[in-house]
Amino acid sequence: MSALRLPTRHDEDYRYADLAALERAWPVAVETVAVGAGESRALSLTLDGDTEVRELAIALADDAVLDLRALNLAKVYGRLSLRVTLGARARFTFGAAQVGSDGATLEVVSHVEHTAPDAVSRQVVRSVLGRQATGTYLGKVRVAPGADGTDGEQSVRAMLLDPTATANAKPELEIHADDVKCAHGCAVGELDAGALFYMAARGLPPAEAKRLMLQAFLAEAFVGADDEEALDAAALAALEAL
Repeated sequence: MSALRLPTRHDEDYRYADLAALERAWPVAVETVAVGAGESRALSLTLDGDTEVRELAIALADDAVLDLRALNLAKVYGRLSLRVTLGARARFTFGAAQVGSDGATLEVVSHVEHTAPDAVSRQVVRSVLGRQATGTYLGKVRVAPGADGTDGEQSVRAMLLDPTATANAKPELEIHADDVKCAHGCAVGELDAGALFYMAARGLPPAEAKRLMLQAFLAEAFVGADDEEALDAAALAALEAL
């Protein structure tokens, strides 16, 4: 079990959390995921209850591969926290989509540690937020001394459907090695009015054009997943409800 002390907003990882909802789920059991040397594994998670909080401790040995995808649809509070350690030449792929409305608070928090040379990490997080929803991504990639050849990337984008929705994003890099390739990108915006006009001019009703654009936006988180079609379908169903 994690520490019994309930976090406060002074804890960086909980700055935007719904602390009242978190208290109802506290303490949170830490789930361990270990991928052995040379092994490959794929894992998908869906958070779709009223309040769901999950914390994963992930360890990839040398040459291990993990493909992790997540869909955060919690109605009140959904939080997925990852702590990942990568061995030499390990490869970690993480794709997450968040869809929230009303007063939902949705969070993805990740700490990825490159401890040895030539490991690769890829993170793609997409959020669609309406009404008073809040979506957050706090992610840190740390490259330890000696982890030369690291290749780490974070891509974070959020789409706000209403001016009352809120997106928070903080991709972060901490590099203590040479000869690395690390990058992060972050964007928060609205649907492209020009693209919507283009699609409407070719006969698509506005609602259908919006749906297609949002569906394609969320699908970026699931490209290449073993169960890509099922994840896309679940995300589309959430959009329809939204």
